Amino acid sequence: MKTFATASAPHLSGKRSVRSIMGLVLLALVPGVLAHGWFFGPGIGIQIALATAFALGFEAALLKLRGRPLRPFLTDLSAPLTAVLFALSVPPLAPWWVAAIGMAAAIVFAKHLYGGLGHNLFNPAMVGVAVVLLCFAREFTHWLPPAGLGEGAALPGLGASLQAVFTGELPAPWRWDTLAQATPLDTVRTLASQGATLAEIRDAQGCAGAAGAGCAGAAQDPVFGDFGGRGWEWVANFFALGGLFLLWKRVIPWQVPVATLGTVVILTLPFWLYDPDLHPFPLQHVFSGALVLGAFFIATDPVSGCTTPRGRLVFGVGVAVLTLVIRRWGAFPDGVAFAVLLMNCVAPWIDLHTRPRILGEGRAP
Repeated sequence: MKTFATASAPHLSGKRSVRSIMGLVLLALVPGVLAHGWFFGPGIGIQIALATAFALGFEAALLKLRGRPLRPFLTDLSAPLTAVLFALSVPPLAPWWVAAIGMAAAIVFAKHLYGGLGHNLFNPAMVGVAVVLLCFAREFTHWLPPAGLGEGAALPGLGASLQAVFTGELPAPWRWDTLAQATPLDTVRTLASQGATLAEIRDAQGCAGAAGAGCAGAAQDPVFGDFGGRGWEWVANFFALGGLFLLWKRVIPWQVPVATLGTVVILTLPFWLYDPDLHPFPLQHVFSGALVLGAFFIATDPVSGCTTPRGRLVFGVGVAVLTLVIRRWGAFPDGVAFAVLLMNCVAPWIDLHTRPRILGEGRAP
């Protein structure tokens, strides 16, 4: 007798398929990806293409080994979404093998070894980022300056970017020692640890970004923007726009991004009011690094995150607190990936203790 695999009751059909949800999230990422390419060159497109190819390759190989059908899982867009989130977290000109190793960690170890989509304990994209960041820290020093701040020439075009990614070499007139630079978060962290105030850091980096024009030109061509780093804050703005689109479409819950971003502002505001020379403006924390991307697109993962309403609030607060702690005392300038992974560990426990009370629960019979 032929049997059919069924889930436990209640048998309710979802409003959206996995593919439609993944497609909407990818669509929401488009503005941020375009802004990233505008300010930092075509390298982001190369990283997305590489990561997607490796992700689909590993996905197909593991599905074959597990005896699962290829078509439904290769077309549900979950692997491309993991690839895009990973690519947005690595330098635009990172070597090609960074994408290969990151996707192996994300798809093979963080996803399929746990049973595939819907069974993973940790966010696959952040597992990939954490692995390559911990193992290949040097490759994460090759961040590019925003358009207009490179020394001697504009940012590398498509051909030069391809050469850098696949050979590790930059054609003339670019050189790694003059083109690559630290991120604004890393710059503030390093100089602040040496005793510099935020005003001194902004002035010093403005002079450096003037590309030989002297400090008089710094105001016209600053490294830092209104809140975060120049270019970086605009990328974060467009990711926030995509996140608002997902909230409007009810693809993600509001509790996680509101709790994450709100907690960062609430915790950093008193320190800034106390001494603005030593503590950044709260919005500088928000629009620097990957916090906006993490709040809307990573911490909202329904599989590795919390599912109860109160649990999502706790999860978002935890991501915010851990991010600030890692930024302040950790070994890395931005701690979003590690904060999300650490909160993934306790998400089931949080859900257990924040689940809504069932009607009649706790009453005597």
